[in-house]
Amino acid sequence: MNLRTIGYAVGIAILGVACNQHRTQVTETGLKYQMFEHDDKARKAKLGDIMSFHLVLKNGADSTLRNTYEQGTPIKMVLQAPPFKGSFEEGLAMLATGDSAKFMISADTLFAKMMQPLPPMIKKGSELSFTVKVISVLTTEEFQKEQAESGSKQKDVDAKVIEEYLVKNNLKAKAQKTASGLVYIPEVEGTGANPVAGDNVKAHYTGKLLTEKEFDSSKGREPLQLTLGAGMVIPGWEEGLMLMKKGSKGILIIPSGLAYGQEATGPIPANSVLKFDMELLDVTKGQAPAAATPPAR
Repeated sequence: MNLRTIGYAVGIAILGVACNQHRTQVTETGLKYQMFEHDDKARKAKLGDIMSFHLVLKNGADSTLRNTYEQGTPIKMVLQAPPFKGSFEEGLAMLATGDSAKFMISADTLFAKMMQPLPPMIKKGSELSFTVKVISVLTTEEFQKEQAESGSKQKDVDAKVIEEYLVKNNLKAKAQKTASGLVYIPEVEGTGANPVAGDNVKAHYTGKLLTEKEFDSSKGREPLQLTLGAGMVIPGWEEGLMLMKKGSKGILIIPSGLAYGQEATGPIPANSVLKFDMELLDVTKGQAPAAATPPAR
């Protein structure tokens, strides 16, 4: 065999491996999949691990229903036991850090198991395709440690962003900073006592990114009503409203750790510092949260 013949043989062998790797395969439970990248030596996910991955979800007409690359934030998900044969969770359990694959799942089966009707963009008898790229696989302890370290770093980043915003907009002189990193800028002083946990409040608000892009507002509809200390809103709101009085108007600048943190939420990108124009319309005394009952001796 000459060198040219050996070269052809090697090329055909490589092509065969690539074709085999990308071909559609079926597990014993009926899950159809294509494996694009796989490393046998990489860390494989186990039940209970937290997987971080990018996902492109498409319907049978190849229309994209979700694309986390465009959203800018990967999915973080605890790997659970497959809820049915051939489920997406079964596919995730096949993957390791750095792997990428596509899983094809019957739309009829999926929505039947979810006990939900098929939405208009998904046709009966079609398949949904889940294309996944695994970024990391972590135990619960590793994930919590990573989150804590990331949160600490992000707090410093947020503090710098807020300081620059205050200076740029000539708000530093009026700004009231708290130990948590929250900033309150009073505009109209209200009357009465500050609300406390357990009190019921009614407020109007307009939420914006620091670019002044508005993402939500109660103006033009009923004001928001909530009980402070009940966990009904983001922590920055809980703390900020307790700095105001009935009739107060002001601005809350909320660091990401007191808002939506590392997760993108609708039009709000991950790790966003938020600005809220607030008006506290009413405060009514409520019942303070009950203290924990000590265990019987």
